Amino acid sequence: MPNILLTRIDNRLIHGQVATQWSGVLGANLLLVANDAVAGDEFRQGLMNMAAPAYAQTRFFSIQKTIDIIGKASPAQKIFIICETPQDVLRLVEGGVPIKKVNIGNMHMAEGKRQVATSVAVNDDDVACFKKLQELGVELEIQRVPDIAPESLDKLWK
Repeated sequence: MPNILLTRIDNRLIHGQVATQWSGVLGANLLLVANDAVAGDEFRQGLMNMAAPAYAQTRFFSIQKTIDIIGKASPAQKIFIICETPQDVLRLVEGGVPIKKVNIGNMHMAEGKRQVATSVAVNDDDVACFKKLQELGVELEIQRVPDIAPESLDKLWK
């Protein structure tokens, strides 16, 4: 069973907050970006590697590769999974990745989305994914940074 500390949804993937705050608080030593586009984009990987903390390894896997190999992770790997969208997280969970908790961090405003929390904008498909994740037993929390209290999940459903 892989040692997944937390899964976070963040449009920016690995950046300052993830590198300096979340990784340290969690004690993660592996930052796994599960994202199909980034898995094939060495430029973006390079930028994220520059932001990652020196004490943690980084991996950039497609959703399917994550599903296929997460079970081979060493128990010594303290894994922090970072995804761009709730759709990616749902694909991981439905593919058998044992994700117990999802931190909803940053989902930027875009056309067709509505702002529901400080740093979270959703559309109907996002909300449907969150509902399905809950049905599958995944705990959800909206929290931008670790030292600020989580926001109410009720905001997602409005």
